[in-house]
Amino acid sequence: MSNSPKTLFDKVWDSHVVRQIADGPDVFFIDRHFIHEVTSPVAFLGLEQRGVGVLFPEKTFATADHNTPTINQHLPVEDPLSANQLLQLEKNTGKYGISHWGLGNPKNGIVHVVGPENGITLPGMTIVCGDSHTSTHGAFGAIAFGIGTSEVEMVLSSQCIMQPKPLKMRINVNGQLGKGVTPKDVALYIISKLSTSGATGYFVEYAGDVFENMSMEGRMTVCNLSIEMGARGGLIAPDQTTFDYIHGRELAPKGLEWDKQLAYWKTLKTDAGSVFDKEITFLASDIEPMITYGTNPGMGMGISRNIPQAKDLEGGASSYAKSLDYMGFEENDSMIGKKVDYVFIGSCTNGRIEDFRAFASIVKGRKKADHVTAWVVPGSHVVEAQIHEEGIYDILTEAGFALRQPGCSACLAMNDDKIPAGKYAVSTSNRNFEGRQGPGSRTLLASPLVAAAAAITGVVTDPRQFL
Repeated sequence: MSNSPKTLFDKVWDSHVVRQIADGPDVFFIDRHFIHEVTSPVAFLGLEQRGVGVLFPEKTFATADHNTPTINQHLPVEDPLSANQLLQLEKNTGKYGISHWGLGNPKNGIVHVVGPENGITLPGMTIVCGDSHTSTHGAFGAIAFGIGTSEVEMVLSSQCIMQPKPLKMRINVNGQLGKGVTPKDVALYIISKLSTSGATGYFVEYAGDVFENMSMEGRMTVCNLSIEMGARGGLIAPDQTTFDYIHGRELAPKGLEWDKQLAYWKTLKTDAGSVFDKEITFLASDIEPMITYGTNPGMGMGISRNIPQAKDLEGGASSYAKSLDYMGFEENDSMIGKKVDYVFIGSCTNGRIEDFRAFASIVKGRKKADHVTAWVVPGSHVVEAQIHEEGIYDILTEAGFALRQPGCSACLAMNDDKIPAGKYAVSTSNRNFEGRQGPGSRTLLASPLVAAAAAITGVVTDPRQFL
């Protein structure tokens, strides 16, 4: 056995390879498989057509999130397609003995929120889901990535997947973050520097002072957005912060099993002298609160700056002009003061308790702008309960905000929470493509602090003035 130094990624990947195919992909074992109502029905249909079952139902976990309404969840779902997908998830999980947290279940919520909060997501694991933002779970030192419907079927039937091993990149951010700079800003800053394709073909390890000092919620936000720069996924070495977060969660190891797992988890770090295919370093002091101005997550900038001119950017001037035209913006515009119609806080990117604490820190004692429609959507019922327990609900209510029920909500316009055409939404979600939040909608990606500042002023506002 080789004693040469190995990266965290190599340690986890290599320990899960069942078989290597010469000049081909690895046959790769999957520890945890998350499913939801959108990408699983066709996969289950494939199983039935082939006459095969689910190999390890106890390794698969289902929750309803994409198509779920965020109000009146006790009533029948009105949209027939959504209702059918939710019904099929219930039937399929029941047939194969898979754990299912549907609407009304106290554990229900967004798949990438409920996995970690229940102790299902653990260091050193391989985790997949038919959802691109599965990279979120990499915050625990796991290899986690999204898969397609045919691959969902493959994992259900064999607990394995065929994958070529990605290249390795390390992104270091060193120093101390300034006032009002959140993990979301760190991620948007990195994407703005690398572009939406800058990490294509790579699995990214995040390292350096900023990530070591970051909470688990913050690390999940960063890893969640790895996919938006083209990466296969992102991960952060587990440490005491990770272990403290996991300890005592319902499905986490207990007793002697905890001690055994903890000893293993402590080995999950990149060895000194390990080689990456690419390495990049940024300074924390260069990052300020961020906002996007265009139609992909790479079109972001510090909130105090002006929209770049095409001549200063790499890439096509015509596509840049098309993007700004869609958004109704001009080159060299300031984003400060731009009118905001909608504010959305939630999603698998920013739907955790820490995000609502940040949002509440700015709206406390203030009032929501009259013309702003705000959707405040917890990522799970657990988060919803914490919002009540910590008094955040009272702060929100007094400021004129209404708390909705858990779900993906306005992230992707697959439910009732759609931004109308031509309207501007400051959104804490992960994508700002044309029509992502509704046909013709215009999305400005930002942190919970920037969202809160926009909600109370009605325009794009630097949150640092309220801190």
